[in-house]
Parts: sequence; structure tokens; C-alpha cells
Amino acid sequence: MSRPVTVYAEMTPNPATIKFVADVMLINNGESVEFLSKEECKDHSKFADALFNFPFVSGVFISGNFVTVTKSAAIEWNYVMQSLREFIHEWIADNEIIVEKIPELRAFSVSDEKGTELVSEEPEINTELDRIIFELLEEYVKPAVESDGGAIYFKSFDEPSGKVTVVLKGSCSGCPSSTATLKGGIETLLKSHVPEVAEVVALNG
Repeated sequence: MSRPVTVYAEMTPNPATIKFVADVMLINNGESVEFLSKEECKDHSKFADALFNFPFVSGVFISGNFVTVTKSAAIEWNYVMQSLREFIHEWIADNEIIVEKIPELRAFSVSDEKGTELVSEEPEINTELDRIIFELLEEYVKPAVESDGGAIYFKSFDEPSGKVTVVLKGSCSGCPSSTATLKGGIETLLKSHVPEVAEVVALNG
């Protein structure tokens, strides 16, 4: 039996993603998951797996009461948004469990001038400064980023260089305006509270 559910769509700062907001929780409070392929959904979310059956879907991010869908450049949102919203509405109405199993923290590839390396998603909180930066991001930055259909995670702080590394997911990953947000907002906030911070850089999860 279907449950009464409302789902509406919101544009995000990233033109490749749309945030679909429900009036019920889709995942346990505080948790979030991101899938970048159909294979990653196996044993974790039948809902996300089904979304990848749409040929234009290239990413699914689920957090709180919303799901952010990333599309390929091959088609415009105005052709597919309504059918996607109806599909999401029907699935949530018919299924109370949206994510069957939270994936373990994974490592992902990061490329720079030195080559490619695997980086763990586990935050590195080893010092008092690490803890302060982590809490600032959690309290002041994370809610605003989530309202745009994305997520930000503290990765590490390199004290000698003053570099803070964060991981961006959902609509923030690959978003054209995310660099401006990092430099104009997050970096300014952290510098004002932690003078040891010199810059903020982002990895796309």
C-alpha cells in the first residue's frame, strides 16, 4: 500500500544536477550516500539502481529528505524532469526503505601533477585544529551546502602549508560555482576562526 508523499524539484547551482525534495526522510539523519554508477548501487540501494535505468542519469546523491540527480550533457532537464519527479514520487510512496545498506567509506582516485593516488574518505582528525575546522564545517557550511543538494566533508588540514582539504559530493561535485564558494565563503570563514588556515582546496568524491 502506498503512503502519502510529496516530492518537488529544486534547481541547484550546478546546472547538471536537480534536487528532488520529499516530505519524508529517505535515509537516517546525518547519513548520506553517493553512487556514480549502476554497479555501485548493488546491495546498497534498489532506488538508486533504478534511477540509473534512465540513460541520462550519471550520479545519485541521497541525504536527509532529498535526492540529487546528476545528468549527462546529452539532454536538457526540461525534457526529463517531470517524468523523473513522477518516478521518484512513486518509488518513495511504494517503498519506505530507500537505502538498504550504507556503503563503507571508500577510497577514490585523485589526480594531480604528481600522478594519481587513492584517497580515503575517512577524515583525518588528529589535532585540536583539525577538530575546530571539522566542527566549523559541520555547523556553518554543511547545512548551506545541503540546501543546494550537495555535501561537504572535512578531509585533512596540513598545518605547515595551512591547506585545508575537503571532499565535495552531490550537486557540489563538478559545479562551476563551487570554486567561488570555496574561496569566497568557506575559506573566508575558516581563516576568520583559524588564522593558521591559508587556503581551502576540494576533491570531488
